[in-house]
Amino acid sequence: MAVDAKLVKKLREITGAGMLDCKKALEETGGDIEAAVELLRKKGIAKAAKKAGRETKEGLIHSYIHAGGRIGVLLELNCETDFVARNELFKELANELAMQIAAMRPKWVKREDVPKEIIEKEGEIAREAALAEGKPEHIAEKIAEGKLEKFFKEVCLLEQPYIKDDKKTIEELIKEYIAKLGENIQIRRFCRYELGEEE
Repeated sequence: MAVDAKLVKKLREITGAGMLDCKKALEETGGDIEAAVELLRKKGIAKAAKKAGRETKEGLIHSYIHAGGRIGVLLELNCETDFVARNELFKELANELAMQIAAMRPKWVKREDVPKEIIEKEGEIAREAALAEGKPEHIAEKIAEGKLEKFFKEVCLLEQPYIKDDKKTIEELIKEYIAKLGENIQIRRFCRYELGEEE
């Protein structure tokens, strides 16, 4: 079917995808813009997964000050080229991530960064609490696993629900930007300060 150029333009504005990709998506979905958006998102996330192994040596250090100067965040966000590092979309992502860090207080980027002794301690506390409630050993183990998953969602930035749309995680948000920008993007590190906070 022939696709209206205005529809292609509208889809491009919504998704940031290329003209040809937008045209193909609309052809595949019979001109249904919502289905085309969904199709492009799925394709973009699949593309993002392919880019995940590529090296990220460029990027930027982004600073964000929130709540009348009471909270500050420094974030190092990496990409593959300085061309993308200067892109407004990349800077927008850096700001979204910094706001997330300010609001949700993650301690680590990903679960692999959490020290082993902390994971063991959290698991042990949950297991002991379940046993103290009279749960059998195998049930206590399952409860501890569930509590650990919840713990990772609270303290690991990539696993946190996005503050502006809790149906997606920060990892999914980054994958959307990878699809739009066409490069691998990695959070290298971050630091969050709160006025008067103890170390």
